[in-house]
Amino acid sequence: MSAPNPTYEQVSRAERLIDLIAPKLQMVEEELRRNFQSNIQTIHDVGEHILGGGGKRLRPALLLLVSKMLRYDGYRDVVYAAVIEFIHTATLVHDDIIDEAEIRRGRTSINYRWGNNLTVLVGDYLYTHSMNLALAEGNLEILRLLSNVTIRMIEGEILGLEQNGHSDLTIDDYFEIVGRKTAALFGACCRIPAYLLDLPESSAASLFNYGFNLGVCFQLIDDLLDFTSSTEVLGKPALSDLKEGKLTLPLLLALPRASVKEREKIARVASAKSFDDVDPAEMIDLVTRYDALDETRAIARDYASRARAALEPFSDSAAKEALDMALDFVLERDR
Repeated sequence: MSAPNPTYEQVSRAERLIDLIAPKLQMVEEELRRNFQSNIQTIHDVGEHILGGGGKRLRPALLLLVSKMLRYDGYRDVVYAAVIEFIHTATLVHDDIIDEAEIRRGRTSINYRWGNNLTVLVGDYLYTHSMNLALAEGNLEILRLLSNVTIRMIEGEILGLEQNGHSDLTIDDYFEIVGRKTAALFGACCRIPAYLLDLPESSAASLFNYGFNLGVCFQLIDDLLDFTSSTEVLGKPALSDLKEGKLTLPLLLALPRASVKEREKIARVASAKSFDDVDPAEMIDLVTRYDALDETRAIARDYASRARAALEPFSDSAAKEALDMALDFVLERDR
C-alpha cells in the first residue's frame, strides 16, 4: 500500500513555511558551491555533478528552521548547514561504492562515472573539508558533536556491512544501525542551533531528540518506499535494499510470519544479492500479505509522535509549526 501524496493545501502551506528560511537555504547552496571551488579540476567537476543532482536539503532545512524557532540571527547557522550537507553527501558517496550503485538522485552515481578509486577520495575530501569548515567556526562543542556523530555513522556502516547478506538480523540490530547511520545526524543538525545560543542542556537534548526521532521515521519511510515506489519516482531502483543484501524493517517484521519456503527465498536473495531465481513481486506480496508495510508505517508514526513531543517545551511560532509539519511530510512523502 503506497503512502498518500500531500494535498495541494499541504504543499502550498509547506511552501509558505519554507519561505521562512528560503533566503538562508539559498545561502547554503552558495556556501556549498563556494566550497567545491578548487584548483584541482576534478574536485570542481565532481562538485558540479553532486550539486546538479539537487537533493532534498532536508538536514540543512531542519537546522535553519530550528535556528529560526530559537530566534538566532546570524550567518553561522548557514555555515553549519553546509557542513551537515557535506557530511551527509560524504556518506552517500561512500555508500554508493559499497552498494555498487549506478544511480543517485536520478543521475549517474559518482563511482559509476569516475570509478571507485577517485570516489573514495572524494568522500574523504568531503568529510575532511566539512570538519575544516566547522573548525574554522571555532566552537569546540559543535566540532565534538560532529566528530562523534560522524564516528557513529561510520560504526553504523560497519555494523550494516557485517550483517549484509544475512537473514538473521534482529529488529534490535536494525534499529541500532538506523540510529547510528541515519538518525544521529538528524539529531545533530537540530541540536547545533542550541550551541549557537548557549541554551541549557535540557533544551539541546530536546532538539536532538526531535531530530533523532524524525531521522528514524525518515528511514522507516525510506524502507517502505523501497517496496511501494518505482525507479522513476525514487531515482534509484525499487527493491534495491534487498538486492544489495540489506534486510529492512518490513521484511524483518514479515519473516516470523512467513513460511519456511518464503524465509528461504528471502535468505537466498539477500545472500546472492540477486533476483535471478526469485520474482521481486513475491517479496512485495509477502510484506503486504503479512501486514508488514502497515506495521512499519505505524511504527514510523510512533517515532513522529515522539519527535512532536520533543518540540513541546518551545514557544509557538511559524518555525515550530514548520518543524511539526516536517513530520507529516516525512510520513507522507513518495520519494
